[in-house]
Amino acid sequence: MQLALSTLGCPDWDLERILSVGREAGYDGVDFRGYRDEIDVTRHPLFTDRADETRSRLEAAGLSVSALSSSISLCEPGDRSARVAEARRLIEVADAFDVDRIRVFGGGDLDAHSRADLARFGGETMREILAIDGAENVRWILETHDAWTASDDCQRLLDELPADDVGVLWDAAHTVRLAGESPRETLDALGDRIEYVHVKDAVYDPDHHDATDDGYVYAVPGEGDLPMADVVEALRERGYDGWLVFEHEKRWHPSLADPDVALPAFVEWFRDQR
Repeated sequence: MQLALSTLGCPDWDLERILSVGREAGYDGVDFRGYRDEIDVTRHPLFTDRADETRSRLEAAGLSVSALSSSISLCEPGDRSARVAEARRLIEVADAFDVDRIRVFGGGDLDAHSRADLARFGGETMREILAIDGAENVRWILETHDAWTASDDCQRLLDELPADDVGVLWDAAHTVRLAGESPRETLDALGDRIEYVHVKDAVYDPDHHDATDDGYVYAVPGEGDLPMADVVEALRERGYDGWLVFEHEKRWHPSLADPDVALPAFVEWFRDQR
């Protein structure tokens, strides 16, 4: 497996710091989910006007861009122009950096629409995105997230999305915490479509000021309660050799450990799983 860090974990770092720590810690790549004050990297000059310079700096550090993580939600009804425009910008950045995967969300409001209708909206949005010139050159990966976290629910949306163009981003912490699935249950259900994986650890502490809605507080890998070691073991058993991304959500949860500590700790934790 190849290891990538998500820039969610180091929202205050500049590119030099990201690349320096990434290289020294032993990462293979970077998943750009925002850069400093800009969550949409397609609107930052480092990834547009200065893309050649940024790519050269990545190559010099021995790192690649594992994926681009968008904010696109497929299953929202109504005008799709903003989502399609974001997808078009992402395709341009992906082409500049030889990126082969772009993350999307399912999203949608189950209080306002049935799951079947949301899945239909998702299929319609995805087909509109796939009509963009160059969209066929990347894989669009649907994260196990929000209304589409449980494997059965995720599969319901996948049934509306073309398998030739869309895979699954397995956020293992989500399926464990929110869907109550063991890692092997998720892999048995979605393994043929999983081609990118997020991992993070957490402890149950609902009184903590920075707890998630379900009462968990993210932790340095190996210091939490989630079966992340089982995730790695199950992936190896299936012969998975893709990207394993440490998604340290410092941007959303400021009380988490500083990236200087957490990012190297993940690599050390992963090496201990061998």
